[in-house]
Amino acid sequence: MAERADAAEAMAHVPRRIGRLALIVAIVVTALVVGISAFSVGRLSTLGDQKPLSTSADAGFARDMQVHHNQGVQLGVLIRDRSIDEDVRLLAYDIVTTQGQQSGQMFGWLSVWGLSQASPEPSMTWMTRPGRTADSHAGMHEPGQRMPGLATDAEVASLTAASGIEADRIFLTLMIRHHQGAIEMADAVLDRTSTSTVRTFATAVVASQQSEIDLMTDMLAARS
Repeated sequence: MAERADAAEAMAHVPRRIGRLALIVAIVVTALVVGISAFSVGRLSTLGDQKPLSTSADAGFARDMQVHHNQGVQLGVLIRDRSIDEDVRLLAYDIVTTQGQQSGQMFGWLSVWGLSQASPEPSMTWMTRPGRTADSHAGMHEPGQRMPGLATDAEVASLTAASGIEADRIFLTLMIRHHQGAIEMADAVLDRTSTSTVRTFATAVVASQQSEIDLMTDMLAARS
């Protein structure tokens, strides 16, 4: 906890003249380097797994969840500039660093699999295909639609224009829904993949983001 608090304090003193865009770029670039290095050296720790196809659920999840996580980074950086609540700022720091690093991991998967970062089909197409079980996700989405839980441009603009406790409430509301969407996507890939690295990752996403949803629900109630 002391290390997290020190890191959050350091984050609070980042000069604002750096700008949100530069900070987001730095986080994403660092995450990509970490992801490629870690998974290239380890060969994904799945040498026994067959490499996924470009239209597989594994590849679709890796591409779409990068987009999803990158918006989580964006929202975290926005609230960092607007909140004076240290608990909200610490939560935002955790989200920015964790989701940035995980985005880099998924970039690394695609690189090691020899697959393009660009999808050959519309986003979420993989979620429309039947899974192993009669899950509730198949048929709920149309390819190319907004991914589950993503904030709209208007909602991002609303957070951008807010400050103080109003910004905290908007951020927590958006991020709760954002995490719920990520869990939906993780559950969907768990029903469609046999790749051990993807299964381990998606299982961790479900557990960690549900824990943060519970935390943020309590935080939002305390600030209402």
